Amino acid sequence: MIDPTAAATPDPTRSVLVLVDYQARLLPAIADGAQVLDQALALARLARTLGIPVIGTEENPAKLGPNVDSLRALCDETLTKMHFDACGDGLLARLAAHRPGPAPRDVVMAGCEAHVCLLQTALGVLRGGDRVWLVSAACGSRRVDDQALAMTRLQQAGAVCVNLDMLAFEWMRTCEHPQFRAVLAQVKAR
Repeated sequence: MIDPTAAATPDPTRSVLVLVDYQARLLPAIADGAQVLDQALALARLARTLGIPVIGTEENPAKLGPNVDSLRALCDETLTKMHFDACGDGLLARLAAHRPGPAPRDVVMAGCEAHVCLLQTALGVLRGGDRVWLVSAACGSRRVDDQALAMTRLQQAGAVCVNLDMLAFEWMRTCEHPQFRAVLAQVKAR
């Protein structure tokens, strides 16, 4: 288990955003699915503004369909997976390709069926030696209790829960950041 205090803030030069299974056929079954998707889109736009790589995953897209088009368009790549833990389908190698060098990377994550695919993928990333930051408002499950339990379990495993504003300002670190005004406009627009 990684000590969450070992990384007080995510390092933007070591960060990758992973968005797990925002599939169009799945989202209508997710509690508050529209709000969860809105948060995920805001998160992806923030990452793109700050030059943070974005990886999406799709669980068995032949059966469940692709991710929502608007989110898929914000991803640098989309990993097709059959394992609930995307690490079983090569996610760790993709993280290393986007941020070469030794672990740990700061892997910011959000996703659907938080208590299944997001949970197992985040646990796999932690086992791989990277740090995990969860944007809980962009995570969803069919039942609200399942999402809450997933967040609790992941925090106990060493993941850190953050909100979008925390992440935005921690990634920038200063009001002198070249993208400060653009990010501030995104924060205010929400």
